[in-house]
Amino acid sequence: MALSDRELLARLIVCEAGGEGETGMQAVATVVMNRVTVQTGEYFRISEGGNIRNIILQKNQFTCAFETINNQTNPRSIYNVLPEQIHYEIADWAINGNKLNAVGTCLWFMNPGNKQCAMYFPSNGSGIFHTMINKHCFFRPTEKYNST
Repeated sequence: MALSDRELLARLIVCEAGGEGETGMQAVATVVMNRVTVQTGEYFRISEGGNIRNIILQKNQFTCAFETINNQTNPRSIYNVLPEQIHYEIADWAINGNKLNAVGTCLWFMNPGNKQCAMYFPSNGSGIFHTMINKHCFFRPTEKYNST
């Protein structure tokens, strides 16, 4: 049975931001929904008019959507984690159009580990650093994004 959009988003929230508290989880959910609703560029084409599944499962976007990493099963993939009530509540919150204002129009996030947030992400310069929430750096689109 295929997972519903709600289930996919809840699982992505667990996997990508489960240890980041409610604000961190809302921030990640906001980025996903920003990609779903953006009106230009790569994610506009991928979402095909608002398809959450297309955004979450787009190749090489979210580590949690990888079934394997380095030829080994990804134990933290969306297929192996089980959401709790809070994850479903945040998924519902985001699907219903709510956004974390601190994230704004950000389309990317990453956890740099022990390093500082980069000025640009991804490496093609289509995103510029916007804010850090807990351990994640968030990046808003530059003009360059529109031509991706």
